[in-house]
Parts: sequence; C-alpha cells; structure tokens
Amino acid sequence: MFSNLSIIVCRCYYLERFNCYDIAFLNYSDVYNGLRLRTSTFTSKPVSQINPETTPLHTLNPLNRFSDRAEDYVKYRPSYPADAIDIILEGLGENSQLVAADIGAGTGIASRLLAERGVNVIAIEPNAAMREAAKPHPLIEFRDGTAEFTQLPDNSVDLVTCFQAFHWFNPEPTLLEFHRILKPSTRLAVVWNNRDQKDALTTEYSRIVREASNNHPAESRMQAIEPLLVTPHFINIQEYNFTYRQQLDLTGLIGRAMSVSYLPHEGSAYEQLIDRFQELYQRFSDESGFVYMVYRTSVHLGEVI
Repeated sequence: MFSNLSIIVCRCYYLERFNCYDIAFLNYSDVYNGLRLRTSTFTSKPVSQINPETTPLHTLNPLNRFSDRAEDYVKYRPSYPADAIDIILEGLGENSQLVAADIGAGTGIASRLLAERGVNVIAIEPNAAMREAAKPHPLIEFRDGTAEFTQLPDNSVDLVTCFQAFHWFNPEPTLLEFHRILKPSTRLAVVWNNRDQKDALTTEYSRIVREASNNHPAESRMQAIEPLLVTPHFINIQEYNFTYRQQLDLTGLIGRAMSVSYLPHEGSAYEQLIDRFQELYQRFSDESGFVYMVYRTSVHLGEVI
C-alpha cells in the first residue's frame, strides 16, 4: 500500500547539552513496516526560536526523555478515576477475555488499573528505564515498542489505550498502527489528566511549571487530540470528563514536578524551582500536611471502522 510513497518532512531533535534543536530533513519510505531514513540537510536553532504552539512533541526525543525521571514517575504521577476505566471498558465484553494494548505505558500506572479489572494487558513502552521501574502484575506483559511500530500482529487486540502519552506520538502513522492491531468493532481510548485551572493550588502549580519550562510545548497539548477527530480510521469519537484529586505531601509535590521531563533536574534553576514549590506547599497545605492537585480527566473513545 505504501511501497511507492516517499514523503519529505522536517523533524527537530532537541540537544539538551547545547540548548538548541537540530532540524533534519528526512526522506521517509516504506512506512508500513518501519521507516528507512536518509538524512540530508541540518540546521540549528536555539530554544528561544522554537514556537511552542506549533512544535510537534514527537520530534522532541520522546523515546528517551523520561529515562532520568522513572523513579519519580512511578512514585508521584497521578492515577486515574475509576469512572474513566469504567467507560473505557463498557460494552467490550467479559474483562477476562479482553486483550488491551496500553501504548506509551510508562511505568504501568494505567496498565495496572486495567489488569486489576481482569484485563490482559500488553504494555508497550520504548523506554527501558520506565519498563524496569514498573511494578510487576501477572496480567501485564511489558514489551519494547513504539506507538508507530508496536510489533503486534494484525487484528490482535480488543482495546488500545493511551494514557498521558498520545501527544508524544507521531499521529498519522500511530493511528494507522492502532487501526492495524485492533480487531473489528473494537475501541481506542485516549486519556489525559489535565490540570484543573479552576483550582487555586493547581493553577499556581501550572504557572510555576510553565515559567520554569519556558512554556514548553507539552503545556499546550489540547490540539493533540485533533488528529483523532479527523482520522479516517476511527469513527464515533466520544468525549467524557471526570474529576480526580491527587493528595500530596511536600515530598510528593516536588516529586510530581520532577516526574515532568521538561523541568530542570539539577543546578541553580532546579534549586529555585524547589524553593517555589516549598512556598506553594506552605501556602496550601492543610492541617494534615497535604495539598491536593485537581485534574479534569478527559477520555476520548473511538471505534474501529
């Protein structure tokens, strides 16, 4: 189908050491069974010249950027509300008979929620550090793979899920891959925990993160769902929203921030960031020593054509 297709695209690679992006023009061919790349022209731009509103996140090293955050990720990332899992599984049949592919599974937070319902889960995660940090579960099998190339057989799964990950994927080949591995009349679920800007603590936390990350593109990911809304591979896209509260002590609040891949992890910028989160904790902690991050959990469901 794609053997004669050749597309010239521009991809950006962030070089943290030099605080710049390398922009490479690549020739893609034979995209169905993997990409063969021929690099031709390179230029560089400083971070300040990259537009955060238009920079595709899948060009910002998504496969390796969380390697030094795995410990904080497994400890301090939020879970998801039970109602969200209910709506994802509704109408799919007996849970124990389902096979779900959780794509970009990270340390398996959502994979475990599905497995605890009796679902058999194949957790696809390209980052070895994240896979190694995952807590084992008898119904979860972790595999190396990417959203664009899961290495799963055709029509092999009853459900594909992406929790807090879809914005890091290259959308067009990803949605084609999801369509390939799903059985007919099954479902794709794309889920995000979006910070609730109506909550005072959560709003202030978000402001600190945006400023510390120089308005990183991932802070503006609402447009990331658009490819799902227009793809020819899925129909009857439905959106559901739920509220979720994460209880955090001071260590948890700082750990939650440090699980974010685009925040500083050392040096003077890191020290300043820690000071700001300590001040935030002092302002909002209750008598039990906790603060509460509030999320609006959005669930987008699509049916396979």
